Amino acid sequence: MDVIEFLTNNLSTFLALIATGVFAGVLAGLLGVGGGIVIVPVLFFLFQSFGVSPESAMLIATATSLATIVPTSISSIRAHHQKGNVDFELLKRWALFILIGVLVGSWLVTRVDGTLLTILFGVIATLSALNMLFRTGKSALFQKLPGTAGQTVMGTSIGFFSSMVGIGGGTISVPLLTLYNYPAHKAVGTAAAIGLIISLPGALTMLALGNTPTDAPAGTLGLVNLIGFICIVPLTVLFAPVGASLAARLNATRLKKIFALVLLLTGLRMLGQVFL
Repeated sequence: MDVIEFLTNNLSTFLALIATGVFAGVLAGLLGVGGGIVIVPVLFFLFQSFGVSPESAMLIATATSLATIVPTSISSIRAHHQKGNVDFELLKRWALFILIGVLVGSWLVTRVDGTLLTILFGVIATLSALNMLFRTGKSALFQKLPGTAGQTVMGTSIGFFSSMVGIGGGTISVPLLTLYNYPAHKAVGTAAAIGLIISLPGALTMLALGNTPTDAPAGTLGLVNLIGFICIVPLTVLFAPVGASLAARLNATRLKKIFALVLLLTGLRMLGQVFL
């Protein structure tokens, strides 16, 4: 099969993945949300529309999302580092524990049923949406980060759960850090670096150790859909500034509430698909 024939046979897939990249990029720039929290559910439902089973769709969505986070997190780290918002001291303390969590979590993804990942993503998405709706702008619950043992648990948990649901870590690490009176701008900047520690080893593990499902969409290697990666990454990077430009003209707080409601419905729908 030549390239032209392959493109023609998979045109609808390409167009849908391109739209996903545009959507994720605009939302990332508009609301400051990580790409994974958008890309995973979109790919989950998109792959099912191509005849992929829900279990396989979730596995491939998780791995592909992590792969797309690698280049975008590198770009984000540079931007935040220039503003002095990456806490390298915290990263030194947390990096090894995040990595351990990622390796265990991403290995489990290659071994478990996709239904478990769907439930886990649905729970995390729902909790994240509720946090955006009701805790944004609230005062911290604690005055400083816990001791070594507590931070070890935090770092390992962030790596483990983020890798299992295909998100870069900001969805979990930013609200967790701000609970401990950690500066919000540093939490966001440091989360970009955490995203790289999560996405690179996580994606490589799922690429190398994952068994490609028999009903996987075209272009899937291991659990990573390479066509999705190629389509989504450049468009996410290209359209993030468009979202940032829109944010300057629109009511960002109201938009974030709307996104939180959409995310809440998405999380509940994913849980409903499993249990109902």
